[in-house]
Amino acid sequence: MTNPYDERYERPGYYWGKAPSQMCYRVLQLLPPDRPLRLLDIGCGEGRNAVFFARNGYQVTAFDTSPGGVEKTKQLATEAGVPIDAFVADINAFRLTKPFDVLFSTGVLQYVPQERRQELFANYQEHTCSRGLNVFSVFVRKPFIAEAPDAEKTSHRWLSGELLTYYHDWRMEFCTEEIFDCMSSGVPHQHAVNRMIAGKETGRQARTADACPRA
Repeated sequence: MTNPYDERYERPGYYWGKAPSQMCYRVLQLLPPDRPLRLLDIGCGEGRNAVFFARNGYQVTAFDTSPGGVEKTKQLATEAGVPIDAFVADINAFRLTKPFDVLFSTGVLQYVPQERRQELFANYQEHTCSRGLNVFSVFVRKPFIAEAPDAEKTSHRWLSGELLTYYHDWRMEFCTEEIFDCMSSGVPHQHAVNRMIAGKETGRQARTADACPRA
């Protein structure tokens, strides 16, 4: 998958700025790193969220399909004096092989076609530690909101409530749908977004996540 932001990430400065998403603060409140916690930033962009988590004590791994974005993530981490394992990968091809306490992604899951979502989330859930969090934001389709001027052909918007269907047996810590104004293209427009934080409670299920190794 070609990242539509490749050209934007090559420009001076940070396209998305350096301030973290508000969802980062909710993660910090719900699962503070009072013990070693592994966090994966899925589609890290230029690293604003990944660096926030690293500065607050999480053991951060991050990937993005844009080499320019990954390079800026590394630069931002160096500026902040924090370690981040950042690498280039495609969300539609990369699958987890080790457990994480937190999976975090915002503004990326629209690049996953509907037919790939079931398998993708099964992989994410399998590799989430017990009492860990999946923290995701997805753009949802609304008939009264026009398509964004800079919408990409590789983008696949979600239906309202669709994200929750993959987490019907998880604990809902936070879930909301909202409409916000955006100027990403230089032209005023709006997006509808579904934000969710789901917690994994394994109960009598498989204990793989219960035995997550700690550094």
